[in-house]
Amino acid sequence: MSNSTKGKQLRDIRFSVLDLSPIAAGGTPADSFRNTLGLARHVEKLGYNRFWLAEHHNMPFIASSATSVVIGHVAAGTSKIRVGSGGIMLPNHAPLVIAEQFGTLESLFPGRIDLGLGRAPGTDQRTAFALRRDLRSTGDDFPEQLAELRAYFDPSLASGNRPVRAIPGEGLNIPVWLLGSSGFSAQLAGQLGLPFAFASHFSPNNTLGALSLYHQSFQPSKVLEKPYAMVGVNVIAADTDAEAQFLATTLQQQFLNLSRNNEVPLQPPVENLAEQWSTYEIQALQHQLGSSIIGSPETVKEKLQAFLNDTQADEMMVISQIFDHKARLHSYDIVAEVTK
Repeated sequence: MSNSTKGKQLRDIRFSVLDLSPIAAGGTPADSFRNTLGLARHVEKLGYNRFWLAEHHNMPFIASSATSVVIGHVAAGTSKIRVGSGGIMLPNHAPLVIAEQFGTLESLFPGRIDLGLGRAPGTDQRTAFALRRDLRSTGDDFPEQLAELRAYFDPSLASGNRPVRAIPGEGLNIPVWLLGSSGFSAQLAGQLGLPFAFASHFSPNNTLGALSLYHQSFQPSKVLEKPYAMVGVNVIAADTDAEAQFLATTLQQQFLNLSRNNEVPLQPPVENLAEQWSTYEIQALQHQLGSSIIGSPETVKEKLQAFLNDTQADEMMVISQIFDHKARLHSYDIVAEVTK
């Protein structure tokens, strides 16, 4: 990355929110959607830039599977924060359907909708089959799917005459982001001159390489004159380091349960999680959650600045997977305060 990007401070960049509408043990999806809207309204007042929801399927702790519907719910209940997908898993869908859905959202909430796209299925193979996705697909046709989708919004991008039109959708300026946890989407986003969001919150070891590849491959476009990179980061903030470490055991249990194929809702924090780990699980957890920022306001501020120094990101998207909703709101309060 160029030397001109060095020296960024937390106050110099934007902060946003990634939410999965978590289903907590003892709760229902209806509770999750109420909490999601409450969180969106809360962070809007705090000045966060955007609020994204992620598409996952067949996961008992995530309620945001019908992502476009939840985006509409959040956008209708807020007034100015940008709302979008982080992301829509394009291989699960016909590009025309996504163009129509986001064309509808942009028509209802003009100037507030983002379309973040990923190329993973966001689920297991059996569920991918239930979604009518070709099991032989490895996402290699993602560039073609992306080109088709973008051409529905901007017909000038189409390679030939297209008798099928996205209505609503055609002619609307909906920002398209590419999301990734490796180098594939980073390079593609750079080549197309699109903004790029990297999933540092679960793929920390690939972060710097992917960001470097994005900057190296970037070609100016009518969308962007220069690269724009956002990084996702787990932040569990509380009044003390000890409390934050306790709250973080919910996130740690989530990944442990995934690795054990133990399909359960989001679990409450525990005191003795270390007693339940094997050496392999500890290593796997460190691999996936290595960039997580956990601690008091002072600790969070220091670690966020260090993460910014390393990544030189233009924006950070914070995910706080905390069992207690009030504690989750407070975590975003702390991040907003220390990044002013």
